Amino acid sequence: MKEPDWKRCTEDELWRYVAWHLEGAGIRTVLVGGAVVAIHTEGLYRSGDLDIIADDFDRDRLADVLGELGFVPGKSRYFKHPECDHLFLEFPRGPVEIGDEYPVTPDEIEVEGRRLYLLSPTDSVKDRLAGYIHWAARANFDQAVLICRRQRERVDLEEVKRWCANEGGEDAYAELMAALEYERWAME
Repeated sequence: MKEPDWKRCTEDELWRYVAWHLEGAGIRTVLVGGAVVAIHTEGLYRSGDLDIIADDFDRDRLADVLGELGFVPGKSRYFKHPECDHLFLEFPRGPVEIGDEYPVTPDEIEVEGRRLYLLSPTDSVKDRLAGYIHWAARANFDQAVLICRRQRERVDLEEVKRWCANEGGEDAYAELMAALEYERWAME
């Protein structure tokens, strides 16, 4: 796989490059968090970091593979490429879960013969709403709206509604629907 342009790469380009190499080393990963928002909003949102959950978190093994790609380990679970000033990697411990929902089945895409995994648009909306419901993070709500706008056909709003009810987030779902209804009304 061709190296990204380290100075200008997007979250999507960096994720594909890193995940492809990790998968080749037998380390299955799932992209979660803000970088998924950047991908699903086609760059309208920029994250600054890539949260990648490895099925088997072995820091030494991750450091070896990432070191071969030029990444330098930072504190704890962080890695930075010296030529990539605008993005860094973070490896939070798994498993992949969204609020109280576990397990989460990620989307998969094929890149140059390898399967790579990331949260689906629907799960990414739920992930962002989790931050809004549990920590009142307004920016997360706005990101959920952006995903819904860009991925209309791929966000299952009935699933989001079910999940919100289980999380005690009925008000957040109603607010999301109001934001999306306002957008539809404004476009008419």
